[in-house]
Amino acid sequence: MMKLQRWLSRNQLFEQIVCKKAGHVGHPLGSHPFSSRVGIPDSRQNFTRTVGENASDRVYAAYSVYKGKAGLSMMPCLPTFTKLESGCLVIGRRGSIMLTFFPAIGERKYDWTKKQLFALSPTEVGTLISLGPRDSCEFFHDPGMLSSSAGQVRKSLTIKAHADGNGYFISLNVVNNSENTKNFLSVPFTAGEFSVMKTACSFVLPHILGWDQLKKPSPGMGKVFQPNKVDREALSLEWER
Repeated sequence: MMKLQRWLSRNQLFEQIVCKKAGHVGHPLGSHPFSSRVGIPDSRQNFTRTVGENASDRVYAAYSVYKGKAGLSMMPCLPTFTKLESGCLVIGRRGSIMLTFFPAIGERKYDWTKKQLFALSPTEVGTLISLGPRDSCEFFHDPGMLSSSAGQVRKSLTIKAHADGNGYFISLNVVNNSENTKNFLSVPFTAGEFSVMKTACSFVLPHILGWDQLKKPSPGMGKVFQPNKVDREALSLEWER
């Protein structure tokens, strides 16, 4: 019975995180700074229910880590394709890996409404994958670049190795001059958690480049490659806020 209750709790937590429900999300393992939980539902049950009801629905499989002060969830956003008059398809909008940070507001509670987003480009994903146990890197984004709102919002993502080489701190700093706000969120990753992150990024890199589609037949591809509503909203928030 206890195992069943724990299993149900994990699936309810995943649905709250991935489906972007407003409110608080419970931290499954308390406030220990290096405790974590991966948001993965029972794939067989969810696949049966989803496909049985609507075959056009897609599968959500975010990798999430929850810590005492904040949590971090990552999910790929696939590229969109544009069909030319010749019938060929070209990248319309590049793919990325969306990182979503959300602050803790108490023991086992997170505020999803105050999330902050950072979309890793394929090149940034490559930098992350290449990091060694004592390496660090930093990425800067200006969502309003090349527009009249350039410089209004500045985002910097820092990945810094622990001094002992046994993990990393992944931190996001967001400065919004138009709203006069500053937000800083930092999530410690163990070596094992970061290894999962790197492996997942390595696996998904060809997909966000669109290279996994090169050998697929062209009929209907323009429709198949359209991102879901959640992907579009996430990209819009990342680049326009």
